[in-house]
Amino acid sequence: MYKILDSIRNPEDIKNKSLDELTILSDEIRLFLLENISKTGGHLGSNLGIVELTLSLFHTFDFKKDKIVFDVGHQCYPYKLLTGRKDGFENLRQYNGMSGFPKRNESPYDYFDTGHSSNSISAALGMARARDIKKEDYHVIAIIGDGALTGGEAFEALNDLGFHKTKMLVILNDNGMAISKNVGGMSNYLTHVRISPNYNRLRKKIKNKLNKKESNVFTKAIRKIKDSFRELFINSMFFDDLGLRYIGPVDGHNIKELNRVMMQVAELDEPVVLHVITEKGRGYKPAMNNPNLYHGVGKFNLVTGIQKSNKLTYSDAFGKALVRLAEKDSKIVAITAAMADGTGLEEFASKYPKRFFDVGIAEGHAVTLAAGLGTSHLKPVFAVYSTFLQRGFDQIVHDVCMQELPVVFAIDRAGLVGNDGETHQGVFDISYLSMIPNITVLAPKCPEEIEAFLTYAFFLSKPVAIRYPRGSTNYQFEPLKEIRMNHWDILADGKDIALIAVGNMCSIAMQVKEELEKNHIYPMVVQATFIKPLDIKMLKELAKQNYKIVTLEDGNLIGGFGSEVLRTMNDLGLSIKIINIGYEDHFISHGNVDILYEKNGIDVNSIVQKIKKL
Repeated sequence: MYKILDSIRNPEDIKNKSLDELTILSDEIRLFLLENISKTGGHLGSNLGIVELTLSLFHTFDFKKDKIVFDVGHQCYPYKLLTGRKDGFENLRQYNGMSGFPKRNESPYDYFDTGHSSNSISAALGMARARDIKKEDYHVIAIIGDGALTGGEAFEALNDLGFHKTKMLVILNDNGMAISKNVGGMSNYLTHVRISPNYNRLRKKIKNKLNKKESNVFTKAIRKIKDSFRELFINSMFFDDLGLRYIGPVDGHNIKELNRVMMQVAELDEPVVLHVITEKGRGYKPAMNNPNLYHGVGKFNLVTGIQKSNKLTYSDAFGKALVRLAEKDSKIVAITAAMADGTGLEEFASKYPKRFFDVGIAEGHAVTLAAGLGTSHLKPVFAVYSTFLQRGFDQIVHDVCMQELPVVFAIDRAGLVGNDGETHQGVFDISYLSMIPNITVLAPKCPEEIEAFLTYAFFLSKPVAIRYPRGSTNYQFEPLKEIRMNHWDILADGKDIALIAVGNMCSIAMQVKEELEKNHIYPMVVQATFIKPLDIKMLKELAKQNYKIVTLEDGNLIGGFGSEVLRTMNDLGLSIKIINIGYEDHFISHGNVDILYEKNGIDVNSIVQKIKKL
């Protein structure tokens, strides 16, 4: 079916392909990705955009010895496809199947595990310095997107790289997008480089001159002129000023041009930034027309494209609730770190552009920005995925909680997210937030409760985290209309056993109750509306009535909600049987959420069996 692709047995085969064959191969790779990702889901737009660049890298370098680090790694599918993992796409991101990100334990061609943004240059620089210390000889390459370049760690690494002049190649894969459209000064700078007509016209003329077989003296003179004009037509030579050799911009879909430039870059004995312009979603019109929607996708029909569900999600409920509250309160402001679409803030951004701040992939900055807004009596809300909030931990401690500032953290994708795997599972937020003084941690049981929780958070006027999962809930609840301070809510009466559930686990608890009642066991179900502080009054009452307690949380057990219940009951001198159900001390792989629940013992059947033994 794939004439050229099927002939690739190992990456070395690419070096022998003609330009025409490489062009055909790029089309075949896109077709293969579309056909397979539509069946499994995965990252689509970024991978369609990097095909020619990946082919050029294989044409120039030898990744049996040369090392490559993909920033984030969601653009590594063509690389995986060409390094012997074609069959793995049948089970892409499925449990026990191939990861959607680079994994060192998956292939000798993967040199660094990734999943979060802005760390590729740092990791690659470490490899390059190890090479030099050991007096070895190989190339080290970091591929970073323009979105990831907004992250602070990327700037720290560039500063180090330029100062110490370590030999390595940084490829800036510039498609104008992260997940949402890029923002900020770096984005504006790169846009200026891309569209500067004088620079690009001059560059084309000089390139034609350089392609001719002139004398070395003339060629060097032309290159000097080229550098001078680049200084003239581009206002700030950011990379050059850092001590890095900047080359570009280069058309990331012109294989001939890429190969020529890549061969030249491979000969340089200095740190180089190669600026490559690519198009996210290239080759599939729906993805080109709507790159946000086609960044990460579930299964979809190739002909009709992605069909949005009408079911209310937590993200949608949050976005709509925040808009309604902001209509009544002009002090409410919203912050995102390049995730406006994913966190449900599109409508807020459209209605209140002066009260909306997208800071790029810079979570630490976002937290402290919120703190600064909070000192001026505004009501900042930082909407962020659980796994990404980890990168702002220091700022949460020092800049928000230590000063007890009125910042609301709307923590999306809390708990398991499934197919993205270890780097994206939101299972640590309860543990790391609970240990910080002055913060209140809340969890709604259904999307319809989000507005009540936000209203309470603004009323409290201190640090508040509201955590909620991806998607919706599979159980019909009567939502809370108001939140009572430090109070848990009884969802169903029962005797002898109390199931105390956090957020999304309330639906699991209700299903557990239904199953246990078939065996004449009638547990009470309690919604732990407050993860921190605990409802001490209810805990004392449960102990007084000699209830056995089972805590349910979609987070790590160590330092989690259940462990805090245990510690509190011990401190109160209350001796009753308590079982904690959550995630043990290991990272959770990729896969369907229901399968992961079962494998980790927090599915309905596993919990029922534990309670029967109790």
